[in-house]
Amino acid sequence: MRPATLLRMPSTDRAEHLVVITTGGTVATRQTSKGAVPRLGGAELMTRAAGNGDLPLRVVDLMSKDSSAMSVDDQFRIAEAVLTALTDESVRGVVVTHGTDTMEEITFLVDLYLAGLDSPSPVIFTGAQFTDDAPEPDGPANLSAALSCAADPSARGRGVLVAMGGTVWPARGLFKISTTDVRAFDVVHPGLGRPSVPRPASGAASRVDLLSLYPGVSPALVAGALGSGVAGIVLSANGSGNTHPDITAQVAQATAAGLAVVVSTRVPYGEVTATYGGGGGAVDLVDAGALVSSWLRAPQARMALVALLSAGADHAEIATFFAASGPTD
Repeated sequence: MRPATLLRMPSTDRAEHLVVITTGGTVATRQTSKGAVPRLGGAELMTRAAGNGDLPLRVVDLMSKDSSAMSVDDQFRIAEAVLTALTDESVRGVVVTHGTDTMEEITFLVDLYLAGLDSPSPVIFTGAQFTDDAPEPDGPANLSAALSCAADPSARGRGVLVAMGGTVWPARGLFKISTTDVRAFDVVHPGLGRPSVPRPASGAASRVDLLSLYPGVSPALVAGALGSGVAGIVLSANGSGNTHPDITAQVAQATAAGLAVVVSTRVPYGEVTATYGGGGGAVDLVDAGALVSSWLRAPQARMALVALLSAGADHAEIATFFAASGPTD
């Protein structure tokens, strides 16, 4: 394959081009005596790629981090970089290299804001499962595929996409399914709705905690979050949004104190519906003031709640968002 054309373009150049934003991750990683760490910048990554459809590239080395080490501020910084790039009408598409550990969160956050823009330009995220110096690195092929996808007219208007392992997935409903397979992701449903969220005017992002529930879980888990100054809580519950009755009591206290509580599930596929009672079922949690995320799994439900609360959304607006996040077909 022919290497992609790297062109650092002056801001006055209006030629159509792609923007590549690098953030680190395994695709840029090499082994060291202290383990695998990001080492490659954008220029080095581009020498390994091909398939950009003859469009020149403008590379932005935004950061160099493992995605598991990113803060919410880092995630908002990436989203802002993507949206800023799209304000240039000569940008045909944006490719972002990113770690796979938190790919489902960042792609979803960017799509929350992209859905509110008029720009049809595609945003393609990609990464790797194997380091750049592995015997058979998958990063170069993934990056090539992402560049080709960004230049493909059929990708326009489809929102944020993830290109890896020979597959392209939508951001909505995305979750990681393997630590080693090149086909790293899947979606809970391929046709989820894309309600948008306004970008926050200013200030720090709202803090939302994600709590994993299990048999014998202590209600102090929710009580501790309530006492730590969070603005919202997402529960990764059992089955169709179920847990222990003691958790329900704590959820009632949290919602009475003004916290937003959203219930998701640790189950990868299927719709979450409030079906069970018994004191700790999703029916009881809803009665205690919680909202159910029927299709977005816990990491993306948390990211949605962060964005919504950061934009000043109230309970009704949060409920409307999650209701609009289900399948559209």
